[in-house]
Amino acid sequence: MDLLDTLTAKGLRGEVPTREEALAVLATTDDELLDVVAAAGKVRRRWFGRRVKLNYLVNLKSGLCPEDCNYCSQRLGSKAEILKYTWLKPDQAADAARAGVAGGAKRVCLVASGRGPTDRDIDRVTDTMAAIKDADPEVEICVCLGLLSDNQAERLKAAGADAYNHNLNTSEKTYGDITTTHTYADRVDTVQKAHGAGLSACSGLIAGMGESDEDLVDVVFALRELGSDSVPVNFLIPFEGTPLAKEWNLSPQRCLRILAMVRFVNPDTEVRIAGGREVHLRSMQPLGLHVANSIFLGDYLTSEGQAGQTDLDMIKDAGFEVEGAGEATLPRHRADIAAASSCGTAASACGSGGGCGPCGGHAHAPADAPVAVDADAAASDASDGELRSDLVKVRLRGAGTELAPNA
Repeated sequence: MDLLDTLTAKGLRGEVPTREEALAVLATTDDELLDVVAAAGKVRRRWFGRRVKLNYLVNLKSGLCPEDCNYCSQRLGSKAEILKYTWLKPDQAADAARAGVAGGAKRVCLVASGRGPTDRDIDRVTDTMAAIKDADPEVEICVCLGLLSDNQAERLKAAGADAYNHNLNTSEKTYGDITTTHTYADRVDTVQKAHGAGLSACSGLIAGMGESDEDLVDVVFALRELGSDSVPVNFLIPFEGTPLAKEWNLSPQRCLRILAMVRFVNPDTEVRIAGGREVHLRSMQPLGLHVANSIFLGDYLTSEGQAGQTDLDMIKDAGFEVEGAGEATLPRHRADIAAASSCGTAASACGSGGGCGPCGGHAHAPADAPVAVDADAAASDASDGELRSDLVKVRLRGAGTELAPNA
């Protein structure tokens, strides 16, 4: 297939496809799906080998958000029966983080609902990061607190944060359809503030909200232009009690095509399968590992994921290995640029921790043979448009509860 040959060649060189080529990936048929996965897999292995980075979420404050994001179970007016609690104490958050690190996670993502942090909130998170780093100085910490004000990113960086997450979610053109209490430009501004402070920019999207192929391509190219080091690809979890509860638009095949498109546009960037993989990829999750090089371990913010041990078994059974704490996530050429950024120069920041010295990245992994994939798995039942609310399970364990976390 000429398209896939072209995309593979560009990806192996670290080049970006055209918008037309990216749209063509989303328009491929189910008969072509395994070829698409194989092509994206070559690019993934060129830059990341067979390593899978594990990330672990700690929801520091659940629900109680004044923003009206239609996709979110924590939004203003949400009737979703999720956990609601105010700020965890630093030792509680550190205990939750410890479970994820023990399960193999090298990055802990600290998240709090709300429009953006107050200075007191920054102090809370600073104390929490200190408690986590005291237990494991090598762990990466990514913070996600909403819209940042001036100097807050610098304070987080000085306190030990390695990255800041703030997703663009969808295209600028359609952003007003999902949120009215802040703008797309507000989100871009926060990503730029994080970058400017030397934090690694973690910014991604949500697929399945009724957007067009053009919207998906728009937001992925925007993320590329922003210099995001990590691109989380979320698949909408349609919570009952939210405005998008009936938006069941994704099949496993559609999800794999979206992941492949993101990989081709971001060949040497960490692509993470984030929320909704169990809900929408289901039995085809292992195929996603051939395209993405990063996942969340265990549960999400307000929903439960599959068992942490099942994640680890899936990675092993698919022929991959968990990325170790001493391994750099990004390829060497990106890590070198990022190291300069963390010392105050203008470039993208490093997603693998460290100070102003080299990030210790690996040399480029060599390209190898096409991915061998299971045709029977690819033929598993797709549920395009089918309501599957039984697949959404509210998180009732871990942070904010007395029950052990899933890691």
